[in-house]
Amino acid sequence: MANLKEIRNRIASVSSTMQITSAMKMVSAAKLKKAQDAITAMRPYADKLTELLQGLSSSLDSDSGSKYSDSREVEKVLVVAITSNRGLCGAFNSNIIKQCVSRAHEVYGNKQVDFLTIGKKANDLLGKKHTVVSDHSPVFDDLTFENVAVIAENLMERFTSGEYDRIELVYNKFKNAATQTVMTEQFLPLEPIEGENTGSADYIFEPSKAQIVEQLIPKSLKTQLFKAVRDSFASEHGARMTAMHKATDNATELRDQLKLTYNKARQAAITNEILEIVGGAEALNN
Repeated sequence: MANLKEIRNRIASVSSTMQITSAMKMVSAAKLKKAQDAITAMRPYADKLTELLQGLSSSLDSDSGSKYSDSREVEKVLVVAITSNRGLCGAFNSNIIKQCVSRAHEVYGNKQVDFLTIGKKANDLLGKKHTVVSDHSPVFDDLTFENVAVIAENLMERFTSGEYDRIELVYNKFKNAATQTVMTEQFLPLEPIEGENTGSADYIFEPSKAQIVEQLIPKSLKTQLFKAVRDSFASEHGARMTAMHKATDNATELRDQLKLTYNKARQAAITNEILEIVGGAEALNN
């Protein structure tokens, strides 16, 4: 059994760790509230805008179709991996990395698959064995629509120029503080809605339908990417809050066990001292 000093040092170390994890949990909880409100308010608008433009695009004639819905044979794929800049958030980042590697090897095994990363963890891990064309981790330092729009414009340029035939987003979708769902969304080309035609209603378009679609699609794509980054941002704080909560509970349990061990060792030491005193007194009497 370890001596009393060693146990005291371990108790102090665990207590210090518990204070850190508890503070990190509180910080993440405060940031989560703001991030959750932002993505909850934005999601209905982004989903409806995407649905509307997909329907309008599918209703256009093939000759006047949008350059963003140009479906061609897939040979080169760009996967946008959205993770966090920091760790200590459970399996949040590793789930994204696993999904990205799975897309590269299992889905597009014989194709060229490159990565564009948003988050230092994705850049560090994917960059070891795969091609990372660019990293946009600093966007989390100032998460605004304008900063994310620059990344979306870069993606649109890579697609329309023919550099890549398909672009996908891989990110964590926020469900609640304890649950995040790994999502894989096709960013480009635009996918038409199956089973319904949003543009089939008898509308009068001014200017033409094609012009409206061409102007609104870039905005829709920027909104889609911003929603994905916002989802990931909220999911990160939820995952970190949950991880730190569990870490605090584990540290509390370990500290209680160490205190029990310390008390047992202390009682044993006191008992031994009493026995030595009694034994010494009896020896003097004899």
